[in-house]
Amino acid sequence: MLIARRSMASIVKDTGEIWSRLFDHRPFIQGEITFFLREFQERRGDREVERLFKILEYSTELKENQLDRTEQLGDCHLPSLKANVDVALSMCEKVLQREQDFDSDKALQENRELRKLEWERFVNDMSDKCEKVNQTFEDKEKEIREFYVDLERKLHITP
Repeated sequence: MLIARRSMASIVKDTGEIWSRLFDHRPFIQGEITFFLREFQERRGDREVERLFKILEYSTELKENQLDRTEQLGDCHLPSLKANVDVALSMCEKVLQREQDFDSDKALQENRELRKLEWERFVNDMSDKCEKVNQTFEDKEKEIREFYVDLERKLHITP
């Protein structure tokens, strides 16, 4: 029984240690907070504050001096820029209209039909030429047979 209590106590102790390692993040978070504070207080010092004041000074200068100049330049150059953009837009619309007018499927179909007719003409022409060659061959063959038959008759050679 004493052994069971000791083993039970060690199990509870081990379980508590495992739970604290898995779920108690306080030591880690405390270290991160310390690092974060040290980073901003010691290393960076007042650099961020100085930068903010410089940005504020620069934006005030822009507001007071450059805003009027920017407005004048905009009034001067924006109408010509708008005119150029309108011209470009109308050119784009014309190109799109031409593309819509050009029915590529119809043109492709017409070209296919033309090629098909041309191919049929070629095949027919080749067939006619082959037929003429065959006819010429048969005529020559017949002529040569008749020549030899006639020659045999004249020579009185009978098979």
